Amino acid sequence: MKKLINDPRTVVDESMEGFGLAHADLVTVHPDPLFVTRKDAPKTGKVGLVSGGGSGHEPLHAGYVGLGMLDAAVPGAMFTSPTPDAIIPATAAADSGAGVVHIVKNYTGDVLNFETAAEMAQADGIEVRTVLVNDDVAVEDSLYTAGRRGVGGTVLVEKIAGAAAERGDDVDAVAAIGRRVNENVRTMGVALSACTVPHAGVPSFELGDDEIEIGIGIHGEPGRHRIPMENADGITDRLLEPILTDLSPAPGDKVLLFVNGMGGTPASELYVVYRHAAKVLADAGLTVERSLVGNYITSLEMQGCSISVLRLDEEMTQLWDAPVNTPALRWGV
Repeated sequence: MKKLINDPRTVVDESMEGFGLAHADLVTVHPDPLFVTRKDAPKTGKVGLVSGGGSGHEPLHAGYVGLGMLDAAVPGAMFTSPTPDAIIPATAAADSGAGVVHIVKNYTGDVLNFETAAEMAQADGIEVRTVLVNDDVAVEDSLYTAGRRGVGGTVLVEKIAGAAAERGDDVDAVAAIGRRVNENVRTMGVALSACTVPHAGVPSFELGDDEIEIGIGIHGEPGRHRIPMENADGITDRLLEPILTDLSPAPGDKVLLFVNGMGGTPASELYVVYRHAAKVLADAGLTVERSLVGNYITSLEMQGCSISVLRLDEEMTQLWDAPVNTPALRWGV
């Protein structure tokens, strides 16, 4: 194992320390317990947004703390849910009197720990709502979940719900738009290689030189099936078919197409995937109204990608376009 780290036991703390120094104009990193908040205090009456999960998926979630997205993020250990003792102060820091929305990916540890934190925050007088993200169409259950996993759609939920909070929507309205995004987005991923968690020191699974895993999870969970390597267009077709079958968009629908890198895939290859995905959607009578391409929710150095398709309505499009200023996503500012 070759990684730019000092000690597997301190990699998350040292990474977050560096993140805080690099983006000191946007965020504050609180080291013990570990959580990240916006540099500017939330304005009174604004609904707070908090998300979190295991580290190793950067820039998710700390990279989305800032204007128009999250007010706080809680990074756990590598591929491990953060604990309530960090989620609770993050929730309190995000609260300006209008309540807080937790955006939670559907992994058992995340769900249980955010649920515990929400109960304790509400006992302290903070109104909390939860948006559960479960956009992955690959499998219904995995090593980490009961039901579908939360993956690339999480970025889209955080952006659109964050814009709703920024414009002044109340806590129930912000949660409702977040749930609406989740209901209208589907994601499927592929791995060309495994990733290596620093404290494990070995790849999380084995793939032959000529094999790929279709429907992989962001922690290295198994997907639908393992097949021989194909060209980019063939792989893209395999990812889009279950997405479109499950989402069932109608000709004329407007969509956002999100091609996400898993951490080890060059941007040039992601654009090859995007090129064919856009053609498939156009052939299905869909209009690609908005797009996002890049490494936005990763799995350490895994080679591969995921495709997300979000069925847009006018309000979601306006909220997507709204200004955002975070370390990882920035426009309109």
